[in-house]
Amino acid sequence: MLKDSDCGLVVIDVQGKLARIIDNSEQTLRNISALIQGAKALDLPIIWLEQTPEKLGHTVPELETLLCDEQVITKTTFSGFLNQAFQTRLANEQRRHWLICGIEAHICVYQTAMSLLDNNFDVTLITDAIASRNVQHKQLAIQKLTHCGAQLSNVEMLLYELLADANHPKFRTILQLIK
Repeated sequence: MLKDSDCGLVVIDVQGKLARIIDNSEQTLRNISALIQGAKALDLPIIWLEQTPEKLGHTVPELETLLCDEQVITKTTFSGFLNQAFQTRLANEQRRHWLICGIEAHICVYQTAMSLLDNNFDVTLITDAIASRNVQHKQLAIQKLTHCGAQLSNVEMLLYELLADANHPKFRTILQLIK
């Protein structure tokens, strides 16, 4: 069972035109938005990544607004883990379990998640908040990552798992995100 005290969220490269052409773009962006808002309500640390924003553009405005109080980490490596600022944040947050959302599933999401797994972190892929342009690429990434030890969840399942109880003080906040 996941516990909010041991989890953090990694938001990977939801940027520019690419974010608009991924498979099921509108729903994926809504799910990532709900996930970010839920993570904030539950006081989870959020690590926000952008891949070469000068070329790909910045995080889409509807998510950037939600992340504005976080420090974006820009990278050129496909795995966020290969960036020193990312590793510093991991060390500072002292969380063992990282929830992963973003694009593209088979490139930056895959490589970041694999690096986390290779470095003895626990990883849960939030499958309805991960996408690629090609749905088969997403499916392959998820298949490979689960074979290597990643767990799977979706936004609603994850948020309710973190709440664990309808008496949780943030239950109503989370309920509004899911409706």
